[in-house]
Amino acid sequence: MNRLAGSTSPYLLQHKDNPVDWQVWGDEAFAEAAQRNVPVLLSVGYSACHWCHVMAHESFEDPATAAEMNRLFVNVKVDREERPDVDAIYMEAVQTMTGRGGWPMTVWLTPDGRPFYAGTYFPDTDRHGMPSFRRIMEAVSSIWVERQQEVEDQAQKLTEAIARALPPVPVSPDLDTLKAAYRSLEAGFDFRLGGFGPAPKFPQQPVLEFLLRIHRQPWAERAGEMVRLTLGAMASGGIHDQLGGGFARYSVDDHWLVPHFEKMLYDNAQLARLYLWAGIELGDPSLVAVARSTIDYMLRDLHDPGGGFYSAEDADSEGVEGRFYVWALEEAMAVAGADDGPATAFALGITEAGNFEGFNILTRRPEAAILDRYGAEGLEAVRRASARLLEARTKRVRPGLDDKVVAAWNGLMLRALAEAGAALDEPSYLDAARDCARFLIAEMLDDGRMARSWRRGSRSGPGFLDDHAAVAIGLFALYAATGEVGWFREARRLVGELMGRFADGEGGFFSTSSDADVLIKRPRDQFDNPSPSGSALAAEALLITSLYTGEGELRHAAERAIEASGVLLTRYPSGAAHHLSVLTALELGTFELAVSGPDASELASVMWEEWRPAGVLGIDIDGSQQESVPLLAGRFQPGRTLAYVCRDFACEAPVADEGSLRKLLDAV
Repeated sequence: MNRLAGSTSPYLLQHKDNPVDWQVWGDEAFAEAAQRNVPVLLSVGYSACHWCHVMAHESFEDPATAAEMNRLFVNVKVDREERPDVDAIYMEAVQTMTGRGGWPMTVWLTPDGRPFYAGTYFPDTDRHGMPSFRRIMEAVSSIWVERQQEVEDQAQKLTEAIARALPPVPVSPDLDTLKAAYRSLEAGFDFRLGGFGPAPKFPQQPVLEFLLRIHRQPWAERAGEMVRLTLGAMASGGIHDQLGGGFARYSVDDHWLVPHFEKMLYDNAQLARLYLWAGIELGDPSLVAVARSTIDYMLRDLHDPGGGFYSAEDADSEGVEGRFYVWALEEAMAVAGADDGPATAFALGITEAGNFEGFNILTRRPEAAILDRYGAEGLEAVRRASARLLEARTKRVRPGLDDKVVAAWNGLMLRALAEAGAALDEPSYLDAARDCARFLIAEMLDDGRMARSWRRGSRSGPGFLDDHAAVAIGLFALYAATGEVGWFREARRLVGELMGRFADGEGGFFSTSSDADVLIKRPRDQFDNPSPSGSALAAEALLITSLYTGEGELRHAAERAIEASGVLLTRYPSGAAHHLSVLTALELGTFELAVSGPDASELASVMWEEWRPAGVLGIDIDGSQQESVPLLAGRFQPGRTLAYVCRDFACEAPVADEGSLRKLLDAV
């Protein structure tokens, strides 16, 4: 057994019995490398990564390969989900050296942590033009021994290259930035199949949210179409689990059929919220139904009994990618039954030939097509058979579960649950949101700051920028959905932590706190894909806080965070889409809604009839929140329920009925 056995990371624990003498990231490993005068071999991955498993089986479990690794290097394993700072820094090195990135990530470092050679997956034998891992190791070791000064010089140049900050933009991002970003996204959109670019296709949730935010603007004529087409194509494709709900991480083809079968919490939390609001905004109940099934999947399969949510489900089961999800025709029809089988095979695309290595990845035909061929009874047959197929599937060997709870991703889930609970009037979602918030506060706060992750009673190290910002936003959403002021207080306190520990005095934010481990650079998390970056989440959290409190310096800090990532917004809008969403609120206008009085909750429900992401909601039923929530100060009038809509430092006259409030909100 190596030194990974005490880890809180399921990914590291997968490697605890490797014959490789793995060490965790830390001073001890680098001290040993310096003492032995050998490079550090850094291997980074995550538990649901298919090719990480392949490389582990081919190389790290092989005694001869492991013996060479142990002889030539000090070997360090890192879970990218627990240490996104380490992952981000060395992924820059991989991309700089090779022009691409991905996991598993394999980087050789000098004993002081500077990278000098890097790649991703290396096979166990020479094939497909790729040298074997053993061949690469021998070459790296020989170069280190024979030409160490050259290696040191290369490491220094590479370190200096990745240490450079983004250059400033000559003009602060503004409305023209939004328009240019939309035109760029439209130009890269696949108007035939949905999504962006060729295969592989990722949902790109931050991009779709930005498009949904601007779809009513006259300069974004096709934004709504782009959202509807993509979400519809994904929902009917194999990337969507047609039986159990939820989405795989991406599709390996261009029409959403064959997924990379792993399921990630951060993807599904974002997609649940996106389907919810797209369904409401675009008037499509089928999209709302997908939001419900996605939330229900996470509540069923990723929910810790204490209230938090697990990170991921693996792509593999029984050593085969996708085995848990695919069906042979004979097996599926035996479960569906003779009466329900024909309609089910038609609806779910099940054939004898299959669509994936002789098996069937389930897809979904439009309801109208099923009605046309089989009538209403056909729809019922598909519903009955789908329930039986799901029940039969539960008896299979499940994919591996990464049961660590990551704070940032739980913040995304908390927001989705709170907003869905309010918009759909679904108490069970609000209860789950409360449980999640309690869990985060009780189990993952350590000396006032968020921990990065938790597993089975143990916390990992201190959290990062995205952990604090995402949880704060989730708590603000839960306050708006329930009016329970304790969530507001905790969110506001986390924003204080965010400003105190992560802010760059020159504008923007670092992803690590001021007292974090010293690395070869202090990283910034600015890239919004596949989930919102820490920088964009921080900007949004600051903007929300400023709307509740009236603190202009917080709004200014949000603006400076957007400016600090301005080069991404202007040159790479698909990689800065959540920044663009926050900029949309700043440029097109924000508002505040304060509702007070005995029927405040009922009147405030108007807020949730449409998607209003640029506004905040404060609720005070009995006058007790006036000191805690500055937005509510002086609003309470005993015996009366009144709503105040404010924008641009001015408030409309209060209104007391839903119709009048609806008109005011429609005007902002």
